[in-house]
Amino acid sequence: MKIVVTDGYTLNPGDNPWNEVAGLGELVVFDRSAQEELLERCQGAQVIVVNKTPLRRPTLERLEALRLITVAATGYDCVDIDAAGERGVPVCNVPVYGTDSVAQYTLAALLELSLHLGLHGQAVKAGEWAAQPDWCFWKTPLTELKGKTLGVVGFGRIGRRVGELGHAFGMSILAHDPYSGPEPGYQPFAWAGLEELFGRADVVTIHSPQTPENAGFVKADLLRRMKPTALFINAARGGLVNEADLAEALNRGLIAGAALDVVSSEPIRPDNPLLQAKNLLLTPHLAWATKEARQRLMTATAENIQAFLAGKPINVVNARFLKKTD
Repeated sequence: MKIVVTDGYTLNPGDNPWNEVAGLGELVVFDRSAQEELLERCQGAQVIVVNKTPLRRPTLERLEALRLITVAATGYDCVDIDAAGERGVPVCNVPVYGTDSVAQYTLAALLELSLHLGLHGQAVKAGEWAAQPDWCFWKTPLTELKGKTLGVVGFGRIGRRVGELGHAFGMSILAHDPYSGPEPGYQPFAWAGLEELFGRADVVTIHSPQTPENAGFVKADLLRRMKPTALFINAARGGLVNEADLAEALNRGLIAGAALDVVSSEPIRPDNPLLQAKNLLLTPHLAWATKEARQRLMTATAENIQAFLAGKPINVVNARFLKKTD
């Protein structure tokens, strides 16, 4: 069985070998694949492992040997799952691997926005502390999280973990999710509509999957509801945010600051308005990328392939579509 990895570098830049997957067939790993290279590279492959390289209908229709697509990520919007389903090809993802890493990033971003440790560390090295007449100084307002309200949009695995961590800091938690599920065991906690959450929260953090229905939902009308002291964090998908509206809200001081690990087109384009926004921490989609999380992702990818070979595929995101076409 031939297994082709279309874009494997970010999963294994040298510290996370493909041994578990290599033991399952003839493995070919490409660090990166341009769209025009995909068809040739994937010809003859029964299994394709993809991370972010788009697999669209025109390509899928010409891959006659293809039997399985496994996405080395939780989000699977890079694959046309309907086109795959019409071919009878299951598409699998890895729903659980980065929960703790992404939640950790979210709290790290929140703490940085609250205390600006990097800025103050640089100021000390630049000699500003040594030049002070007082024994301490600070260049920005410093915020204590206890007693503040954390609004979590998307209360799945990651959102719930973020809520737990916020609660540990003494924050009240508001949550919004169309599939609410059980309430967590801590208090204070409440469900809220989007408009209420954006209006009440001192911090809004996004942990929703991107769908055609919610693309760009964080836009001017919601941002205008936020407190001028509020913070915004997105470590989910860049396409959930209207970037021009967020940049304007930051530049006009409608909100106090933001941290983003994702943007609508990655790597970020030089003309993205967020690059000119004030009080914005931008990081290069790294929340998922701890070594521990990448190791779990590698193991889960191998497990997806093993389960398919055993005739019992797991983590199939187009299972309902496949059943309809049986």
